[in-house]
Amino acid sequence: MRTVDVVVIGGGAAGLFCAFNAGRRGRSVLVVDSSNKVGKKILMSGGGGCNFTNLDITPENYLSQNPHFCISALKRYDQWQFIDLVQRHGIPFHEKNHGELFCDNSSKDILNMLLSECDAAGVVIETKTVISDIQVQQGGSFAITVAKDKVVCQSLVVASGGLSIPTLGASGFGYEIAEQFGLKVLPRTPALVPFTFSDWVKDISVENSGLSLDVEMSVKDASFRENMLFTHRGISGPAALQLSSYWQPGQPITINLLPDEDARELLLSLKQSHPKSLLRSLLAPFLSKGLSQSLQKRYWPQYSEVSIAEIPNVVLVDLADTLCQWQLKPSGTEGYRTAEVTLCGVDTDQISSKSMACKTQPGLFFIGEVLDVTGHLGGYNFQWAWASGYAAAQAI
Repeated sequence: MRTVDVVVIGGGAAGLFCAFNAGRRGRSVLVVDSSNKVGKKILMSGGGGCNFTNLDITPENYLSQNPHFCISALKRYDQWQFIDLVQRHGIPFHEKNHGELFCDNSSKDILNMLLSECDAAGVVIETKTVISDIQVQQGGSFAITVAKDKVVCQSLVVASGGLSIPTLGASGFGYEIAEQFGLKVLPRTPALVPFTFSDWVKDISVENSGLSLDVEMSVKDASFRENMLFTHRGISGPAALQLSSYWQPGQPITINLLPDEDARELLLSLKQSHPKSLLRSLLAPFLSKGLSQSLQKRYWPQYSEVSIAEIPNVVLVDLADTLCQWQLKPSGTEGYRTAEVTLCGVDTDQISSKSMACKTQPGLFFIGEVLDVTGHLGGYNFQWAWASGYAAAQAI
């Protein structure tokens, strides 16, 4: 039997960050992870560049049934404090769109920084671990059965992440722990995930696979102006990923393919300035040649080989409305296989917003993605990992 002050379940962003901050406070900390190495999601994030935070962090960038829950932690450990840590480690980085900060070199820089901090704080990390039992002992300590070993701790931190990308070791273990201690777990769905289609839209996606367009994409309660990417399976890109967090099955999405143009005015003016040209040729500079041809097959095949001058204005107006309010109905999403995060999770009504401690079980903490806090694309989920991990570490 081993005794430590803190056991952290999960060696991802939130778990490692919490671990070394608790270690800095003189706590003996053990991190256990079921994978063969820690930080796998960190390594693959941002296309290998790790979008580790954002210059503009607000509560409005997060989804939760309790939208106020994230405020305290985000204020206590903000993006500037993490940026300072990155700079102290000499990691070069740059800003991309919308305040997103990425490593110049590799996401390995962020993982190595976390591991270096853990090492300096005396944190012990064990991988390939299987936890078979968690019990509360007399006096309030936790007895955790890890393989054939038993570890006793005063504080147990659940940082096991969500269900997204199971190939990297994701599982529902954190939710099982929550339920073991009588906590409510909200129904979970994949988020920040591409849309799939089973109808004619799939043909257009396949025909234009790899094409990226600046669009405005919306559902009833949300709208995003970002790039959209056609894939062999459907529609991806930042606009689609952002919108997926708000989309409900069966709901249509609306895409403005010409967000910088008045589509009606554009088509009617093109008719005046280029009366002998084909509509698909005139739209090619705005939509690409391939997408113009795909849309033509769907929406104006009868006018495919006639000049724009021969297309009645009423038809052009109708086509303009289609281009700026292109309604598509996804058959679904790519699911947890490619989802960047899990929407919903442990109900935050049962968790202290200041310390991430369970209100009904002393010594038990939940941090990061396992909670019902889901950030937008752009470094917001990493900042939640840092902030919630820090909050817990200060209370342990």
